[in-house]
Amino acid sequence: MINNFRALLNLKILVGDGAMGTMLHAAGLTTGHCPEEWNVSHSEVVAEIQKAYITAGSDIIETNSFGGNKYRLGFHGYGDSVSLFNKKSAEVARSVCPDGKFVAGSVGPTGEFLEPMGELTLEQLTDVFKEQIDALLTGGVDILIIETMSDIGEARAAIEAARLLSSDIPVLATMTYEKQATGYRTMMGVQPADMVAPLIDAGADVIGANCGTGMEDMIEIVKDIRNNTQFPLLVQANAGLPEQEGNQIHYKESPRDRGKSVKQILQLGVNIIGGCCGTTPEHINATRKAVDEFK
Repeated sequence: MINNFRALLNLKILVGDGAMGTMLHAAGLTTGHCPEEWNVSHSEVVAEIQKAYITAGSDIIETNSFGGNKYRLGFHGYGDSVSLFNKKSAEVARSVCPDGKFVAGSVGPTGEFLEPMGELTLEQLTDVFKEQIDALLTGGVDILIIETMSDIGEARAAIEAARLLSSDIPVLATMTYEKQATGYRTMMGVQPADMVAPLIDAGADVIGANCGTGMEDMIEIVKDIRNNTQFPLLVQANAGLPEQEGNQIHYKESPRDRGKSVKQILQLGVNIIGGCCGTTPEHINATRKAVDEFK
């Protein structure tokens, strides 16, 4: 399966899935509750969401483990459940993933800072990611996606943790950008071009951008990255910027809008394209159609 994934990167454009959090909230997850705990208490709901993305046309479905490190789980009182929640997240996704599709273990940021801004050493941060990734590998993921990173040091720590555990597992790594007066930067000031060499050197198989903005803004971000490398690229954008409507968060980009913007970004040579916050199976179905038409 590992070799098959790398081979497919050179043969076709792969379609990722969409938002997990958006779908969990639509299914009843309340604000402040731990999404990863639902792998145990509501595994059938998580599985149905992943099946919906497969039906919509996803080649890759992600585990419900974005915040599955000990710091983010600890915020909810589940710091001792890293292995349980992550292993279960992989098993749930594996149970609904058909042959020829891939389960990606989702690994998000810790919310902590490396020295000197914070108190964590690089070794400590790497160990945090190793704990999570080891459980995902045990649960049976095909690939790993290290996503929504703002700090190069943290992204590298996660990639290196993966490589310490497996030299073969394909590793995808993305950072998240916002438009500022000086161009697109992460919260920690990293420009798209800045992350190319460090993430590749750390051992990533695919690099790119996710979250942050809608697909239209991703066009400029991908251009910046493409000007610095011909390495395989992954893009998973939000359904536009979130807007507050009463007590609800709304994303204004429709599935039809997504289909139009996907066609533009595919011309830049993206290898994997999916969705992030606010995207649904309908957005992914529009993406699937755009990819098939592009081919």
